[in-house]
Amino acid sequence: MEEAILNGLQGLINGFIHLEWRTIVMFLIGGTLLWLGIKKDCEPLLLVPIGFGCILVNIPLGNLMGEEGFLRTIYNMGVSNELFPLLIFIGIGAMTDFGPVLSNPSTFLLGAAGQFGIFITLALALALGFPQMEAVSIGIIGACDGPTAIYVTSQYAPQLLGAVSVAAYSYMSLVPVIQPPIMKLLTSEKERTTIMPAMKGKVSKTTKLLFPLVITVIGGLIAPMGLPLLGTIMLGNLMKESGVVSRLTKASENEIANVVTLFLGISIGATMAGDAFLRPQTLIILCLGFLAICLDTVCGVVFGKILYVLSGGKVNPLIGAAGISAFPMAARVAQREGQKYNKKSYLLMHAMGANAGGQVGSVIAAAVMLSVLKGMGVI
Repeated sequence: MEEAILNGLQGLINGFIHLEWRTIVMFLIGGTLLWLGIKKDCEPLLLVPIGFGCILVNIPLGNLMGEEGFLRTIYNMGVSNELFPLLIFIGIGAMTDFGPVLSNPSTFLLGAAGQFGIFITLALALALGFPQMEAVSIGIIGACDGPTAIYVTSQYAPQLLGAVSVAAYSYMSLVPVIQPPIMKLLTSEKERTTIMPAMKGKVSKTTKLLFPLVITVIGGLIAPMGLPLLGTIMLGNLMKESGVVSRLTKASENEIANVVTLFLGISIGATMAGDAFLRPQTLIILCLGFLAICLDTVCGVVFGKILYVLSGGKVNPLIGAAGISAFPMAARVAQREGQKYNKKSYLLMHAMGANAGGQVGSVIAAAVMLSVLKGMGVI
């Protein structure tokens, strides 16, 4: 009887007995993510559930990612089959206004230029010896688009999902910190103080309705591997612009997006088990992700400088930094930096055009990369 009681009491401390240094470190990492989300307001909708999921999965003997664990169930339900990122893309499409980029199509080129960091980082990851599938997932951090990074990584390198997702969302939240020094370094005072004329003309409803349809068909024919990404974001935008399915649009923007974000975040945190996350390659991935965002900004601003020259000094190169997928954060950064150097400068709508172009550009860049790699037999 006494032995049974002692064994029963020992069961209460088994968790403490199985604590190891990896567990403690992962608790600290999870706590840091919670702190960033709650105290610093850095992408709280994702970092809070990711941080909590990280803590949950590292509690000894919890077995939450076991075959019948509830975190494994959520993961299988929407991450391993890429469903959650695609549902979020419908919501993103429903929230995005492509009017600014349609009224000034040249800003779409800035959105394309802002994706070069993906391909440069892919090449660097391959040069550092990462397997091809992992290099693809690391490169996609340069999309500066969390759902795209999750979609690609869960499909081709699920073992890196935690590191890639944390890098993608952390650096997205740090765009207002990362971009301004690069913008200042690459532009002259004359370029930074350039005042761009107000956008003229209003985009017709017909144009706004045709845009998602045309992009879906052309993009799907060119890069069919990325059609799920492109199709879902354009479906959301078509619902928004049609004006006849407001209930579906609002549900995509709010209820569906909120529930899926919660499940997605906690599922990503569940992939951050200490033995898989605490490896030297995680630090390399974080460094490459930071470099990718910096390269996106560099390429966008440099292309903005090219447009400045070609337009005879009518384009402010600062809007080139908005050609990434961090919407609308990057556009606000461009507006703020423009007004810092010239109080009369109003770049927001032009930057929103580049930012909307970056939203589509990141998806198309991922689609093109996947289709090319499939054609080469890499994936």
